[in-house]
Amino acid sequence: MLFGKDRKLVWVVLTVLFCLNLVAWVVVYDLVKPQPLEVVFFDVGQGDSIFIETPNGVQVLIDGGPTSVILEKLAEEMPFYDRTIDLIILTHPEHDHYFGLFEVLKRYEVKNILWTGIIRDTAEYQEWIRLIEEEGAEVGVVEAGQKIVLSEKIYLSILHPFENLENQKVKNANDTSIVASLFFGNVSFLFTGDIGKKVEARLVEQGIDLDSDVLKVCHHGSKTSSSLEFLEAVSPEVAVIQVGKDNSYGHPHPEVLARLEEFGIQVLRTDINGDIKIISDGNNFKLE
Repeated sequence: MLFGKDRKLVWVVLTVLFCLNLVAWVVVYDLVKPQPLEVVFFDVGQGDSIFIETPNGVQVLIDGGPTSVILEKLAEEMPFYDRTIDLIILTHPEHDHYFGLFEVLKRYEVKNILWTGIIRDTAEYQEWIRLIEEEGAEVGVVEAGQKIVLSEKIYLSILHPFENLENQKVKNANDTSIVASLFFGNVSFLFTGDIGKKVEARLVEQGIDLDSDVLKVCHHGSKTSSSLEFLEAVSPEVAVIQVGKDNSYGHPHPEVLARLEEFGIQVLRTDINGDIKIISDGNNFKLE
């Protein structure tokens, strides 16, 4: 016969076992349920951060925005038990693209890091170097022509920079930005960092296939980017502008918005729409 304290202990144990069983089933369901490709353009204020997750669970983070708000964003997209990120890509070492990555490197296990390897004379840059060295991840320097296979039928194609920039000092870091296309079956995305019209022109002149369904608009919609020739070559259905509310730069510029409207492109903005999630089965894509 169970007495009061014993009965209470049994109920506590049974409750704990039930909760653990429930958690286990949640984990199993997350692992086995059919998944599309997900691309999330995070609202991180005046900066860029894009999260990619493939159907088989490969996770990629392109840039981290200007603050630690990226941690909140990742927590919303990743299950609580997942503390690893397969790949971080830093398009270029500017505050609004890599400061948030500092906290990501401290809180998550990152398996691979890709960036341009350029040199900056700033304290932030030195902190970036310290953190990636301490992380123990595989660190690589990218250049045009590289193909990064994420899973079957899903890969990133590096279009820029045109040459290896490792250990080079540059005047304009924006124009060293990694530009990459993401392909999944018949659907494609173009990620452009902060490149300007000169780099856009070189991409067009070299005859690179830029045609994409979704375009991450260059440099937060600055008037120094998004030329008519570039937009014509990309011809996206959707353009995403990652930009902060009431920013001091006047982004996105009215001229850019007018050009996007001229091409009949659907424009989504993180300052208006918040986080923007696009999912795809490889044949079609839609906003979630």
